Amino acid sequence: MDNKWTSTKKKVRQTLSAMRPHHYVKNVFVFLPLFFGLHFFNLHRLVAVSVAFVIFCWVASAVYIFNDLIDIRADQQHPTKRYRPIASGAMSKRWAYGVIASLLGAALILTACLGQTAVLLVLGYIGLNMVYSLRLKQVAIVDVFVIALGFFIRLQLGAVVAKTPLSMWIILMTFLLALFLGFAKRRDDILLLETGVSSEIRGSMGGYTLPFLDSTISILASGIIVAYLMYTVSDHTIAFVGSANLFYTTIFVLFGILRYLQITMVLRRSGSPTKILWNDGVLQVTLVAWTVGVTWVLYL
Repeated sequence: MDNKWTSTKKKVRQTLSAMRPHHYVKNVFVFLPLFFGLHFFNLHRLVAVSVAFVIFCWVASAVYIFNDLIDIRADQQHPTKRYRPIASGAMSKRWAYGVIASLLGAALILTACLGQTAVLLVLGYIGLNMVYSLRLKQVAIVDVFVIALGFFIRLQLGAVVAKTPLSMWIILMTFLLALFLGFAKRRDDILLLETGVSSEIRGSMGGYTLPFLDSTISILASGIIVAYLMYTVSDHTIAFVGSANLFYTTIFVLFGILRYLQITMVLRRSGSPTKILWNDGVLQVTLVAWTVGVTWVLYL
């Protein structure tokens, strides 16, 4: 009995590890239309968007597991990914496919409660990521754009569920930020290859070099800052918010971007954006300060 219980606990632990719940922070983007649409404290809409958040968490976990199944050989040669449950052999392929089916089934059933448009968006996200895992991640630049498109779908789902129109500036900033983080992660992959720490990561790496990625990351960083500044000073935003003070929060965006550039180019540890966010106190304080500042202007 004790051995069976121990085995069950181990399987549950490995399953949760493969689902990567620490990445769920990415799905917070579904709340942005609600937040910037000034409806964040509308309980009915907040509950609906929270359901969308749960759906994306389940779908994202299914996608992660599917991607790990496709990437077993490459992950086994990676310095950290080789310890993942599937790559290490701690989680069987059969069990992994069962978890994928369960997560997607539960997510689609829950999505059906949110309407036809929500179902189409979720199905589109699933299909896009399946194609990404099977082929598009092998194509340089396209691989990162597909990831950024996933964040756009998150925004769209949040807007549909919250019944709130999306600002073009919010869409642009989110897309640029996703590209910025994606290319920064590719930079870390290139460093691992050039230093000999890893011999194989992904096929798209042949389309990247450090100078190219450094230039791309710098361009995107500038674009994010300019787009945010334009959003805060636009006539539409000032009229909608009823205040011209939102532009003061640009200082937190500027500081956060510079800090991430420092982590990427000086400290050279941009392999996992979510781990950086969970572990870097400077970024955490900056994010909290920005959130408080924006909330104060928008709602108080």
